[in-house]
Amino acid sequence: MRAKILLTATLAFTLAGCGAIGENTSLYSTNQPVVQRSNYALDVNVDGGSGLSSFEQDRITQWFEAMKLGFGDRIAVDFGDGYADAATKQAVADLAAKYGMLVSETAPVTSGNVAPGTARVVVTRSTASVPNCPNWSKTTEGNFNSANHPNYGCAVNSNLAAMVADPEDLVRGRESTPENSRGGTRKKVGGTK
Repeated sequence: MRAKILLTATLAFTLAGCGAIGENTSLYSTNQPVVQRSNYALDVNVDGGSGLSSFEQDRITQWFEAMKLGFGDRIAVDFGDGYADAATKQAVADLAAKYGMLVSETAPVTSGNVAPGTARVVVTRSTASVPNCPNWSKTTEGNFNSANHPNYGCAVNSNLAAMVADPEDLVRGRESTPENSRGGTRKKVGGTK
């Protein structure tokens, strides 16, 4: 009799443990969008405070064309060791403006040092994806823990990651201002009541 009770208790704990491990009982989907950031760098020669030569400007233009710059990309100029050349930064800003881009104030950290007499133009590009989607790792058998199916939310999150214009918005969000939202302050038109 004691062996039968022990066997029943062990079987009950084993079955309870199998269902609870790794199950998502929250309202959030298991597979969330992941944002990856990549930095691409091009070192160019600087003409000692007078900006960039036409040859270097052509190199940057061809590089921008090859990168197919678009919304969400960020451009920065790094001089290394605190040295800054306003003419070079302005020349890069003028080239970036042809693509509708602005140059960031601070450059991201890149591998290697910027050699003296050169500037590093950095393009930062972010992409969003949802790994492990679709997720059919479990069948639709009985679910006694009120857990979400592993594929729950895959379609919505994958579409969001594919359609978001700037993947960085999934990480940081964006402040609501009158210029980029329907809410906010509006100028009242008309008389008073």
